[in-house]
Parts: sequence; C-alpha cells; structure tokens
Amino acid sequence: LMATVEELKLRVRELENELIKCKQKQCAMEDSQKDCLPVLTPILFILAPSQLLLFDYDKVELANMNRLFFQPHQAGLSKVEAAEHTLRNINPDVSFETHNYNITTLENFTHFMERISYGGLEEGKPVDLILSCVDNFEARMAINTACNELGQIWMESGVSENAVSGHIQLIIPGETACFACAPPLVVAANIDEKTLKREGVCAASLPTTMGVVAGLLVQNVLKYLLKFGTVSYYLGYNAMQDFFPTMAMKANPQCNDRYCRIQQEEYKKKEAERPKVEVVQEEEEVVIHEDNEWGIELVSEVTDAELQAASGDVPDLPEGITVAYTIPAEDTAIGETVGETEQSLEELMAQMRKL
Repeated sequence: LMATVEELKLRVRELENELIKCKQKQCAMEDSQKDCLPVLTPILFILAPSQLLLFDYDKVELANMNRLFFQPHQAGLSKVEAAEHTLRNINPDVSFETHNYNITTLENFTHFMERISYGGLEEGKPVDLILSCVDNFEARMAINTACNELGQIWMESGVSENAVSGHIQLIIPGETACFACAPPLVVAANIDEKTLKREGVCAASLPTTMGVVAGLLVQNVLKYLLKFGTVSYYLGYNAMQDFFPTMAMKANPQCNDRYCRIQQEEYKKKEAERPKVEVVQEEEEVVIHEDNEWGIELVSEVTDAELQAASGDVPDLPEGITVAYTIPAEDTAIGETVGETEQSLEELMAQMRKL
C-alpha cells in the first residue's frame, strides 16, 4: 500500500531531524564551544508540554548567544526553527507548530488569532495559555488585543533595557489589568521604539537576569496550570537590591482597548450571577475546667469580697469609654500591713528569730 502524503511528509521531517542531529554532532567534534547544550533555556525547555506553538519572525544572530538557548552554529536560522531543533533533541515527544512571521501585520495577526482559537492540544480547541517573551511593545500590544478579543488568558514577561530588572504578569481579560490598561511610558507617550535601540546590540544582555525572570514565569505557569500554591498576578524583580515587589492590578474601566471594556462587563455579569457565600463567624468556645482524672482543680486564690475591696469607684465617663483598672481607697487595703517603726532591719530580723 502506498503511504499517504501526510505520512511521507512526516517521514521526510524525521529524516531532516536526523540529519540535523548528525550535523550537530559533527560541529561538536570540530568546535569545543559547541559541545555543550544550553545552560538555561528560558521558557520552552523547562515547561516541555506535549504541544508548543512558536511564533517569531527574527533570525538567530551571534548577538543572541547571551540568551543561553541558541548556539553559534544556528546563526542564520529562524528563531522558531532553531528552537524546535534544540527542543526536539531534548524531548522528541513534544509536538511543535512553528510560525516564522511578524504577528503585528494584519494578515499574520488574523492567522495568529486563528491558531490561538483552534490550535490547542485537543483539535479545534483553544490553547491553554499564551506566554509572551517578546522584547518590544508593539508585539505585546498585538498579543494583548488578540487575547482581549478572544478572552484568552496569558502571561506577559520582560526584562528592562538596563538588564538588572524584570517582571512577570498574569493577565485575565476583564478581571485583571490588561497591557493597555496601564501601558508603559513608551506606549502612552507614543515614542518610536526604534530610537531607543542600538543597531547590532541585543537588549537586556545580562543572562542571569533573564534566567531569574524566566524561572519566575515558568514557576507561575506551573502553579496556574497544575492548580497549586499562590499564582502571582504581578511579580517584579530588581537585581540591584534583590527586591521582589508583587501586586494585583484591576482592569481600568476607561481602558483604550474596546474589547477589554467588553470583557470587564462580562466579568461583572458572571460575578453578579455567582452564588454569594455567607461567612459564618463561629463563636469562640469557652473552656470549662472540670474535675479530671488527676484530681487537679482550678480555684481562685482571691475571693469576690477581696476583689471588691481592692477596687475603687468607677468614675463617670462618656459612653464607649471604660477604665482598665480602679484605684482602691486607702482604708480598703486587703490584709494587715506592717506599721511604720523606727527599728532597723537588723533589729526586726533578730526579733523575728526569737518568735
């Protein structure tokens, strides 16, 4: 029986992967710098789910080696292709779908939304979660627009230009602030990003900062997907002071994104329809010490009469104000007191010994 076209395509792809493996082994023998796998794969390797959809339009450059994911011999390949090659060698059981295009163009944006809606592990279902690891605000805004329109939950992350701080953020359309609710200065002021970047220089070139932020993002993803621990809505990282600010930002009712405002209304309706859970405050149990098997009894060493005698008059106070204690009158002291005497302490002690 002749194999189907799809089976032949799959076989060709398997052979291509085997060829890539052979080339990589040969490169490793020729150059010792290529003999080690990446020390840290920021996002993809740590998660390793059963299906990954990768979107990127850039190519691997030598300036990208600070990412600790790409390797020098991958220079010239598209980033999604290089990522698939590396990850497939690590875990061949993962299914990959790569798209080498710019999601901010109209045509590609439409296809991007289609794959979000129907590219899940279960055919025809949406993806479970979107992770954003892009380095420009235009791409973030495109992802934000798509997720607001589709009601898709996503996690955004980033490292600052100075490479010593970063953040992760969980965005739930309608419930939490979207990326347009509180945009960075570059977006709010409509600054051209091209004026902020230097040609041939890769921003955020400190790999340790990227590693920390990537680890925080992946940890948050695992907690969200596997439903354990506390999922962070926003978690920052300042490497200079080892400072980790965290907060939860609500959606902005005046957000510029129309779909964000629509999602906010939908969220309000769902919250209104949700049954309210009444919180019943349990009364504190009064512990009564009764007779026990050891014959121990708890009794007061002061009688009610003695307590009354040790208390003074309660002054008239405005409503709501009470006194912590009262001063007893001078003639109501409990028990006998020793009167004043001119005898010395030694004389008193000698007198007591004679008794």
